[in-house]
Amino acid sequence: MSTQPAARSRQAAVAGLRPAYRSELADGTDRFFEPRRTDCPWCGALSLRLRLRTRDLLQYKPGTFLLDECGACGHVFQNPRLTEAGLAFYYRDFYDGLGEQRLGATLGTRRSTYRGRARSVLPFTAAPGRWLDVGTGHGHFCETAREVLPATVFDGLDLSEGVELAERHGRVTRGLRGTFPGLAGRMPRHYDVVSMFHYLEHSTEPDRELAAARQVLCPGGLLLIEVPDPQSRYARLLGRWWLPWLQPQHLHLAPAANLRRRLGELGFTVLLEQHTEPHDPVDLLAACWLLLDALAPREDAPWRAGRPPGRLRRALRAAVFVAGAPALLLAALADRLLARVAGPAGLANAYRLLARKDVDAPSRPPVRPGDGAAGLD
Repeated sequence: MSTQPAARSRQAAVAGLRPAYRSELADGTDRFFEPRRTDCPWCGALSLRLRLRTRDLLQYKPGTFLLDECGACGHVFQNPRLTEAGLAFYYRDFYDGLGEQRLGATLGTRRSTYRGRARSVLPFTAAPGRWLDVGTGHGHFCETAREVLPATVFDGLDLSEGVELAERHGRVTRGLRGTFPGLAGRMPRHYDVVSMFHYLEHSTEPDRELAAARQVLCPGGLLLIEVPDPQSRYARLLGRWWLPWLQPQHLHLAPAANLRRRLGELGFTVLLEQHTEPHDPVDLLAACWLLLDALAPREDAPWRAGRPPGRLRRALRAAVFVAGAPALLLAALADRLLARVAGPAGLANAYRLLARKDVDAPSRPPVRPGDGAAGLD
């Protein structure tokens, strides 16, 4: 099938969006960043060091992004952090708009992963009645999880209009659009399971998200979290080319020990920690693809300055990927071969925690340095 109609449609969409992007970028990107902070947002320690300096390696929107690491607890966070205007700018046309079709096609093919996530709760609850998936996007997890738990009612929550589409298409029973902390007060003790799959790292205030989860869970309910692991060996080996850094969307990356401790402070008991199972074996392939993409002439985008790429530049871009095809194949093979030992070898790019809400256990305020929490990790 010819790709020309799709290409022409994208070109028209890019041309239509270009004036608005140019207007928004006329004064530069400084307003997209908050003032740089001097303390760790997780534990309050002042011993920060630069972990990564990078740019947007997926959309190539303008800007430089810094990740700092806390010397006391190991928390990694974007510093300076994006403002609300910055979040809106860098998210636009990534999960929706120009990026929606490509991303939706990718997420819709991960059914095996989604079934594995749903099965992870089975040793601890036979048949949850109501399940809320926070950051559900277009609801693909909920749709697939019904194959594992057909009697469970799956609701989804997200900031984007994708959750409304998910409800219309029947992937979720109820689609809730808004922030989780903002909506949690309307649903006290309503759910048996709350899931956050690669959601918490996008949050400006992870503590508020965890507190919201406790608020909507029934006593004894389960909180299932999956996030990138900043302590993965791949993170240091691959540097800026490690896909889970995902700048500028990922704001907080917490080591597993930090998140376990915080859940305990909020009145949860951690039942399960997994590293091998949530590992997505694409690290080397993604790094290779990102490097080739950086070497190749850029695709047209409405935020790019200058003239749209002509036929020669498009041909050169295709040639770079054709030449890099053997490297991509070798990287994919290596990813698959190493997947079985990713957890024990410290290569896993994500971890999963399952925690139970303690019955009638009051949450405790997070402990800060100076009152017994120095060196959390």
